Amino acid sequence: MGRRSERLTARDYANLLSFRVGLRRFLRWSEERAAEVGLTSTQHQLLLAIRGHADPRGPTIGEVADYLCTRHHSAVQLVDRVERLGLISRNRGGVRDRREVRLTLTEAGHAKLALLGAAHLEELQRMAPMINTLVDSAAGCHAAGCLH
Repeated sequence: MGRRSERLTARDYANLLSFRVGLRRFLRWSEERAAEVGLTSTQHQLLLAIRGHADPRGPTIGEVADYLCTRHHSAVQLVDRVERLGLISRNRGGVRDRREVRLTLTEAGHAKLALLGAAHLEELQRMAPMINTLVDSAAGCHAAGCLH
């Protein structure tokens, strides 16, 4: 790791700083948007994890825990709270395995998430030039041999 860092330029560090600041500002902005519709940032992330999951049956709690980078029992507690708000529902597995629980959004959950989705995509588009600059910088650094 040490030799790699010796080859980074002041511009590389400026780009990394710009990215980190931009990312933290995006997260703060996202928290504020979620609060405007009565959600915490984590509740918003849960709704997004459910809606964005590839399996139409919905994710399991274990998959949600992975998406949220949290422990299973913490995900269970979050699911309990959001289910009480009427935004998600638990669905038991089929005849073969009733232990499997899948999560889906209720109509109210879909509505809350829809209020946030378009604004978040617009904000990410606004941030794209900054992200592209960092990616381009990293690609140039890799070509120059500083990321081996």
